[in-house]
Amino acid sequence: METIFDVENFNLWYGENHALHNINMQIEKNSITALIGPSGCGKSTFIKTLNRMNDLIPSVRLSGSIKYRGQEIVNSKINVYNLRKEVGMVFQKPNPFPMSIYDNIAYGPRTHGIKNKSQLNEIVEKSLRDAAIFDELKDRLKDSALGLSGGQQQRLCIARALAVKPDVLLMDEPTSALDPISTSKIEELVLELKKNYSIVIVTHNMQQAVRISDYTAFFLLGDLVEFDKTDKIFSQPADKRTEDYITGRFG
Repeated sequence: METIFDVENFNLWYGENHALHNINMQIEKNSITALIGPSGCGKSTFIKTLNRMNDLIPSVRLSGSIKYRGQEIVNSKINVYNLRKEVGMVFQKPNPFPMSIYDNIAYGPRTHGIKNKSQLNEIVEKSLRDAAIFDELKDRLKDSALGLSGGQQQRLCIARALAVKPDVLLMDEPTSALDPISTSKIEELVLELKKNYSIVIVTHNMQQAVRISDYTAFFLLGDLVEFDKTDKIFSQPADKRTEDYITGRFG
């Protein structure tokens, strides 16, 4: 398998608070990697580091190495704008822009210089198709995105992330605000997207990790306790703390 992210001895501090300690893992191409663990254990902090979203917090300090396709992204002069185009993000709460469905999807390509109407039409349709929501929305493209249901808004946000043709999709608890039917649609979608994208997903839902991920990383109090193939983590965890967490003894 080809490695897309190579993380070595990675540490992160918020001011004096040492939030992530010596994280080591490799994230494979065209795989789904789930990050699990109790609240406040470092999952979201870690995922936001993969496209340098943590730069937006003034007190953040990093050490160690994260290479994306062989290129160092920690404390390097990397173009963060380009990195975020390659490594897209979908958040916990759907956050459509207060504009039409069409303009939500066309927004990213336009900021990257695409102005041609037929090209934009093509990107909008393809992104919505890839997010498995085109048929539901094709007659409503001029309507406000804010009028959609929560599940539709989240798929729209996935389509918006896909519109700039990323390489990796980061998903920070993308279904935690959704009902079971919408959750199941997003899970089906994620499994479909794996053919063309590498996906890292933070989830509180361990059944979800079992259903959709190839690899699982268990975080606890800023440590990466265990990282392995998902079936191994859930059937034969190597660490007692992993076993205690997945069997519901704490968390």
